[in-house]
Order: sequence, then structure tokens, then C-alpha cells
Amino acid sequence: MPEAFIIDAVRTPVTRRGGGLSTVHPADLGAHVITALLDRAQADPGAVDDVVFGCVDTVGPQAGDIARTAWLAAGLPEAVPGVTVDRQCGSSQQAVHFAAQAVLSGTAGLVVAGGVQNMSMVPIGSAMTSDPFSGSEGWRARYGSEEISQFRAADLIAAKWGIGRAEMERFALASHQRAAQAIDDGAFTAEIAPYRDIAKDEGPRRDTTLEKMAALPPLRAGGLITAALSSQISDGAAALLIASDHAVRRYGLRPRARITHLSARGDDPVLMLTAPIAATAHALKSTGLTLDDIDLAEINEAFASVVLAWQRETGADLDRVNASGGAIALGHPLGATGARLLTTLVHALERTGGRRGLVTMCEGGGQANVTIVERI
Repeated sequence: MPEAFIIDAVRTPVTRRGGGLSTVHPADLGAHVITALLDRAQADPGAVDDVVFGCVDTVGPQAGDIARTAWLAAGLPEAVPGVTVDRQCGSSQQAVHFAAQAVLSGTAGLVVAGGVQNMSMVPIGSAMTSDPFSGSEGWRARYGSEEISQFRAADLIAAKWGIGRAEMERFALASHQRAAQAIDDGAFTAEIAPYRDIAKDEGPRRDTTLEKMAALPPLRAGGLITAALSSQISDGAAALLIASDHAVRRYGLRPRARITHLSARGDDPVLMLTAPIAATAHALKSTGLTLDDIDLAEINEAFASVVLAWQRETGADLDRVNASGGAIALGHPLGATGARLLTTLVHALERTGGRRGLVTMCEGGGQANVTIVERI
């Protein structure tokens, strides 16, 4: 049976909007992680068959196939192509899936997969120059004129699963505390390739408290979700080197993990953010595993209600979920987050001695990817 291996995984620090990476061209952010990845893996750039990168809002400096531009900006061989993927927040996780599928099919041996997003330079929603839904007769016939909004969806999820604001604030506080502790412990040092003098994640708020969170107004009138319960707008990039078993032998590479499952599922696009529930169930059924077999899980903290609804449905042990904090604290550079989560997971499994890890995240349109990896 063919296999898909993760040879190495690396990321930039994730910085705040207007922070340390805000003026760095997205192509240069992507080039930075690609170069660091190939250096760490001691892989020949000329042996790479393709570059697959995730990015959302591919306009301005992120337009024109940022995967290809980042590779060229790194000064790497022009013969290697690149393609950019948009599955909304799951774009770079899907990039890894496409890379693994190419390797498993035998059509590629070595693929760079990852993602990049500079949300300071290209504000969220920049590509949506008009409402992408209401002008469609088919959409209107199926879903009517309901508001399609991630903020509304997060509130609807909180209401449907009976998740109160105080519970979400406790979860958000724990995310900041875990992230700060991980930084202090040097847990991210091995996975981060510093960009010039920027070496640490900027997002965690060490001085936040439940009282400060409780004082914030909701993002929507009558809603529960506040800025404190939402992922942070951020800048960053991440990349993984995916290889076939043949490429491992041919180029003398040392795998760090194997990808044992990859899939994506869809759910209600109005609720939008619930698909990780169905996707996780599908992945576990397909593999014959349970969450007891998963040592560490990463689920993107788009909003606190998303993770807590997923936990209610799956029964996941939150002590093993986002153990080093999540996007509420560390930030969510849209097109890069899936690869960032996988990078953090691979390094965390090595650091803790865990065997299996799972990554899932909600995505626009009511979708979710799931990846299960096994440490080697």
C-alpha cells in the first residue's frame, strides 16, 4: 500500500494585525517557510514535483497564484510549478490533502504544501466585492434570503447547543493561558522559523481576565459572541514537505509522521461552522478509531462556540484538545491556519511522545477537513 509521509513542517510566528509581519509581502512570507522547510529536510528543491498553497482573498499581493509566486520569490527552480487552493479557512489543510493524494496516487513523489495569509495587508473579505449568494436563483430557492455570516452562525451554534457566554469566556481564557505557557516553555521553538527578528507568536493576551471579557459588547445585537470569543485577525505562513515511500528511499529523507486519514465533509451552510462534528465522526468511522485513540487534537478556534459544540457531540477530552492554545489566542491567518495546526501537531506529538493526532476545522460554506497523522 502506498503511503504519504510528512518529512518536516515549519511555520512563521503568527503576528497580530498591524504587528511584526504586517508589512511583509505574502510571497516573501511563503518563500520564507518554503526555504526553511527544504533546508531543514535537506531536500533538493529540484526534486519537488509541485507546490500547493492555501490562501483566501487572493487579490492584490495575494493574487496571481501565490503558491507559484512564493516559490519563485524564494529563488527556487523555475521548473517546479505551483497551485493555489481556496477552501476558505481550511485552504492549507486542503493543500496538504491534495499533496498527500498526489503522493498516494503515484502521480507525485515530493510535494510542498502549506499556506499564507497577510490579513493586515489584504483585509478579510477583500475578494467579496459583492454578496456571493443573494444573486443566485438556485441559492435563493434553496436557502431563501437568510443572512449568511460567520458571526451569526457562531451565535446560532451557541443557542442550539445551549452554550452560555460565561462558559465560552472560560474556554477563551484557557486558550490564552495555554498559549502563553507554551511560549514560556519553548514548546513552539522547534516549529517556528523566525522571520528576521520576529521569533514569537504575538497573539496571546497575558493580562486578559474573565472580568475584561465580560465587559466586551457582543459583535451582533442580541448575540453572545464577542471579540474575545473569536479567532484573531493575523498574519503568517506554514509549510509541510509531503513524500511518497519511494521518494523517502530515493532521496534519503527521514519521515516524522505518516498521514493515515484525510477527508472533507459538508454540513448546513447557514450554520456554516458545524461541519467538524460530522467530519470527525466520518473520519473515526472510516479508520475504526475513537477519540480515545487520539493523543492530541487540534480544532480551529474560529469561535469558542464552534469548539464547545464539537466537544459536546464528540465527547472529546478538552485536556487533549488545543493543548498549547488555539486561534483565540494564537490567531487565525486564514489561508495558513490548517498547515499551522498540522505543524504544531506534528511537533507536539514528538515533544510529548504521543502516537496519533487529529486536525479539523470549520470552513466557509459549511465544510470541514479532517487529517489524522501518526508519529514515526
